[in-house]
Amino acid sequence: MPVDQTHDPFEDRLSAALHQAGGTFDTDRAALVAAGEVRGRRLRLRRRAAIAGGAAGLALVGVGGALLVPSGAGSSPQHGSVAATGSGTPSAVAATPAVPVVSADDMVRTLTKLLPEGKVTRGESRGTDDLPPFAQVVFDDGKGAGSVSLLVDRVRSGGEAFDPASEVAPCPETELPDAGLDSCVTQTLPDGSVVTLTQGYEYPDRRADTKAWSADLVTPDGTRVSVSEWNAAAQKGVPVSRPEPPLSIEQLKTLAAAKEWRRVADAIPEETRKPSSPTGGSTAGATGYEGRRILAILTKALPDGVKVVSSDHEESEFAYAVLNDGKGKSYVQVNLQHDMSDVAGELYGSGAETLPDGTRVATRQGPGEKGGEGVVMWTVDTMRAHGLRVVISAFNSGSQTTAATRPEPALTIARLREIALSPQWELLGA
Repeated sequence: MPVDQTHDPFEDRLSAALHQAGGTFDTDRAALVAAGEVRGRRLRLRRRAAIAGGAAGLALVGVGGALLVPSGAGSSPQHGSVAATGSGTPSAVAATPAVPVVSADDMVRTLTKLLPEGKVTRGESRGTDDLPPFAQVVFDDGKGAGSVSLLVDRVRSGGEAFDPASEVAPCPETELPDAGLDSCVTQTLPDGSVVTLTQGYEYPDRRADTKAWSADLVTPDGTRVSVSEWNAAAQKGVPVSRPEPPLSIEQLKTLAAAKEWRRVADAIPEETRKPSSPTGGSTAGATGYEGRRILAILTKALPDGVKVVSSDHEESEFAYAVLNDGKGKSYVQVNLQHDMSDVAGELYGSGAETLPDGTRVATRQGPGEKGGEGVVMWTVDTMRAHGLRVVISAFNSGSQTTAATRPEPALTIARLREIALSPQWELLGA
């Protein structure tokens, strides 16, 4: 039996993103009132990577620094890799050596080394002891400052064969200008890695002149390297400082493909490499990786004949697409939350379905809640046993606030359920 949900599944932290969608959303600030206090305590404990937005706390580092050396390694040449080395002591039983940690400083030094000549100002960074490892710097080649951010992660454990094209961020199926892009191309490199290169704007509606270029690369062994750059000293909130980001698109691709990042991925602790593990680190908030992946999973799961008219995503937890199957526009949104097991009782009532693997499923079909005339909202709300919550809603209009454009949403409840229960969401971790 469908469960009646009178609120959107997320709190006011998404309001900025929803307003950016041109009035498409207005966040219901009363959502999850019963669970808000509990979730608030948990959120304060969660480590979220934030791309540096100002100059406070920045430290100047030199260009052309030393090769990446894991923390705790010596200064001799043999320690120039993050691969573990043996002790040299004979042993009847080979022990598994501890994987050396790649520190936040290591990440900045490596990124600095791989950049062209110029001045580098350090921003936020994180190592393999605080996953996922990433680094953000402000780079000035003498033509103006630009922010550069890079994240390394594992989408598969080592040794698992898979097609990198299945994990790399896809180009949109809509016209590029509608997606806020000037260019998007996906390429296969000689080593089998697949990379998507985009040149566009921080805001798809181009309300600011901030350009955002990115390279999302996935290797055959499951390493992901996501690099983003802007023609401003920060991703948002500061004026542009140069006509285009500092690196050409080819330089961006070369940076993402550098072998040094494979060594960083090798240093990610083995127990955290499988994204489906409840203990795996979240990539939310670093270079927009999670938001892009949410959108990618949604668009790849669409039935034949359904086209994406426009789309956008937050840095984490939220993405949307406006679809058209030839019968009118239909707005679809996906919300994702991590570590929600402790409030499952408040979110799913007695009418919710529990699958054999412990996943809870609730559905709702009812009128829209944002004032669009004749708008209906169909929702499938799911939570895995380890606390990963995926909520997908579809509307019979191009937005929640405009009049209905068709009798029903483009996606059926059955299709929404299939998408919400897709194992692909497990790749985003718990």
